[in-house]
Amino acid sequence: MHVVDYDPDWPRLAAAAADALRTAAPGLFVALEHIGSTAVPGLAAKPVIDHGGPPARAKSRVGEGAVPDLADVGPHQPALAALGFRPHDNGMTDRLLYVRADGGTRSHILHVVTYDSWPTRNQRILRDYLRAHPEEAARYAELKRAIVAAGTPARDYSRAKTALVQELTDRARAEFGLPPEPVWEKGTK
Repeated sequence: MHVVDYDPDWPRLAAAAADALRTAAPGLFVALEHIGSTAVPGLAAKPVIDHGGPPARAKSRVGEGAVPDLADVGPHQPALAALGFRPHDNGMTDRLLYVRADGGTRSHILHVVTYDSWPTRNQRILRDYLRAHPEEAARYAELKRAIVAAGTPARDYSRAKTALVQELTDRARAEFGLPPEPVWEKGTK
């Protein structure tokens, strides 16, 4: 595992992946955004592109304007697989996760969430907060580099960042007038 300096090519890579996803699965996504550390200009990161997005609105089973169930993504899995996105189970109960590995190395992560949860997702809120607060992004980058320098195993990397990520996410949510929410989602392994 390694953390690298920000690469100004990351937004282009994210946009290309998003375009490919929209083309392969037309109508699936209402929104598809670049999230994660690679979406914050200047922030050091693991060189893995994260996308997040809710499935598109469909004829409702619940009521007018309701979003499809995450299970509605199933018919699009062959299209996602054709792009190299494979389902990845890490125990999260409120979203689907797909991972793409190029040449055996994880290169992209796709988080599929429900449309109703989209505006208040921690990942989007933290991304926007770090974009607006470069001093906090620098603090976060420093922690990431320290975790890697300490030889923390890859499986423990995310947990090692939890205290700071929770602090920053709480601040970000407060700026948006939202209550605090745990950064580790229910059911996460």
